[in-house]
Amino acid sequence: MNIGTLKRNVQENNHDHYLSLVVLHFVLALLVHFVTSFSKIYFVGVILYFFYRIFSAKNSNKPKEVMIACCYIVGSEVLFRMTGGTFFYEAAKYLVIIYVLIGLFFNGISGTAYAYFIFLILLVPSVIVAYFEIGFDSNFRTNIAFVLSGPVCLGLSALYLFDKKLLMSDLLDVLKYLSLPVISMTVYLFLYSPSIKDTLRGTQSNFEASGGFGPNQVATILGLGMFALTVRLFMKSPSFILKVINIILLGLVSYRGIVTFSRGGIVTAIVIVAAFLFVLYKKSSRSQKGRIVYSFFLLSILAVSVWVFTSSQTDGLIDKRYSNQDKLGREKEDLSTGRVDLFLDDLQGFIDNPFLGVGANGAKELRLKNGLGVKASHNEISRLLSEHGLLAFIILLILIMKPLLYRNTNKKNIFFFAFLGFWFATINHSAMRLSAPAFIYALALLNVNYEKRPIRRKRIIT
Repeated sequence: MNIGTLKRNVQENNHDHYLSLVVLHFVLALLVHFVTSFSKIYFVGVILYFFYRIFSAKNSNKPKEVMIACCYIVGSEVLFRMTGGTFFYEAAKYLVIIYVLIGLFFNGISGTAYAYFIFLILLVPSVIVAYFEIGFDSNFRTNIAFVLSGPVCLGLSALYLFDKKLLMSDLLDVLKYLSLPVISMTVYLFLYSPSIKDTLRGTQSNFEASGGFGPNQVATILGLGMFALTVRLFMKSPSFILKVINIILLGLVSYRGIVTFSRGGIVTAIVIVAAFLFVLYKKSSRSQKGRIVYSFFLLSILAVSVWVFTSSQTDGLIDKRYSNQDKLGREKEDLSTGRVDLFLDDLQGFIDNPFLGVGANGAKELRLKNGLGVKASHNEISRLLSEHGLLAFIILLILIMKPLLYRNTNKKNIFFFAFLGFWFATINHSAMRLSAPAFIYALALLNVNYEKRPIRRKRIIT
């Protein structure tokens, strides 16, 4: 058997493995929908499975296994939330933190990641302020966990992954595990509400089409799945069959994302896909650019087809939603659906308490005391300003400048702008309700390397 034949056989086995995982996640979705409490069994199984993979891996391979575990948790967080699989609401963030801490124990951190130590330390004053403002009662722990579990998850993930070396083939494998639970969630959504027409109530966010859960969170994860499947379409679909399968999967995920009627996650997906494709095309050879143009042509046809089909299924309401109109075609006054008011309210909290802010979760507590109801901010930047005061400027400076400075010295990660863009866009429409923006941010800090092609030397005949 020659090297070329061996390489083809390995690729075929990898493709069979991928297809088997896709089928498995179709089956898991069926079980979650039809079998009561299977979601909890699934959740516990996932935790134990990835603990086993991490601890059984060699130290040199642990970073990849930690990333796979974290990406799977990130991709499945909303599915488990909507189906009652988790035992407490912030479980996914805590699991990512635990997996990362295991990685830190075995692999350590880069000597240049100290900025994220500072970031974590700067979160502490808000806890002290919250203690004096709210008091130590039964709500103190949950209040702190709600707003700080995301930033802590980001800080520890960034500490661990900063300048970690990873092969591009391994990073693509990591993104595969991000997409698999999203496929399960998509199948579950089709089973939960097969007819979109029956769920239509107007142009507002559609809870019934979102599995009875928050459309914003569902759309965010489906949008992330759209990105992961697009990457697979362009970089891991060498055969026609695989292209067709990934196009179908991408179409299904995109359709269910759009019919949530939540725009933030879908617009974010479009932006980061565009960022990825721009960098991929720019860094490709002439022959590779031809294949990219061909795949982009297929992607464009898919995008138009999905939109036309969605418009038909929603009786044109989705067109009105993205045009900021109500079901009668009248333009809505508030494009942000109340988010601007919350943003301005957060800024007022900063103005009134400029030095150390109102404390962790203090903005929501103030709204509750002022009779405005339990309203949490959708914007992480305004929340940081309100709850951390002037320290928020240092926090934001670290979060934005550290990856950009790293990018100046290492430009090999073609997903850098897509990952960083996902973080920035998501925290501006959904704050850090999910573990996704925290961990995806950290992936932008990887030191991605590429497999070296074997050197072929001519045999000298004597």
